Amino acid sequence: MSNHVSDKVIIVTGAGGGFGRLVCQKASALGAKMICVDIDKAAVEETAALITSKGNTASSFVANVASLTEMQAVAAEAIKQHGAIDVIVNNAGTMPLAFFADHAAAAEAWSRCIDVNIKGVLNGIAVVYDQMMKQGRGHVVNLSSIYGNFPVIGAGVYGATKTAVNFLSESLRVETQGKIKVTIIKPTGVPGTGLGKGVINDQAIVGILGQNAPSYLGDMAAIANGTIDKARLDANSPGYAALDPAYIADAIITAIDQPWGVSLGDITVRATGDGYIL
Repeated sequence: MSNHVSDKVIIVTGAGGGFGRLVCQKASALGAKMICVDIDKAAVEETAALITSKGNTASSFVANVASLTEMQAVAAEAIKQHGAIDVIVNNAGTMPLAFFADHAAAAEAWSRCIDVNIKGVLNGIAVVYDQMMKQGRGHVVNLSSIYGNFPVIGAGVYGATKTAVNFLSESLRVETQGKIKVTIIKPTGVPGTGLGKGVINDQAIVGILGQNAPSYLGDMAAIANGTIDKARLDANSPGYAALDPAYIADAIITAIDQPWGVSLGDITVRATGDGYIL
């Protein structure tokens, strides 16, 4: 099989953990040159070290994706080091689920969510745009969510940011057809990434679960205390309840591992038994 990842210069934001770290590791193992970006210096340096320790190529950069200046510096360094930017994976994000009634407790987190999830993606697009257009080819991969599919209670702000990601992505695709490929990745719930730590009100998850809330919450409790049916943790079972982050990373790699003339546009990845209704 052909390897369309090898030698690509790939920027990944939110590379200090979760999907971001896994994408960096998987792409580098296929021969990509990784530019690992995160606001957490220790975490992103660890990601780069995990890659270089295996003899693969990676650099770490500390940057706040909400800062256009800091992201411009990342892009400039990528070009200086490798002479190109082939792919950017705009992965950094926060998920402060909360009801509007929680505004006093959620206001600061909501503001950061807008900065990271919208401005961060827009900045990521902006800093690679000129180089990709100059090259005549490039690929932007944006992390959205099933929350961006339809408004539900408990996710007004987070869902709005992911709808914005979808809009930005499709607008970019139409404007740059034939030069920049655009992929939207829409995960369902993936407990293993730690994204849930940003949730303001644990009850706010009910909006995306609807009638499945009691059974889902029961499953999560059973996973936590070790009493869940083992089949619910088996990816080969149609009742698979909680998606492993590696499956999202694999979907991103699959999107990148295509000929330049082939674009995978919109990918939703689910655990078949996860209970999410969107």
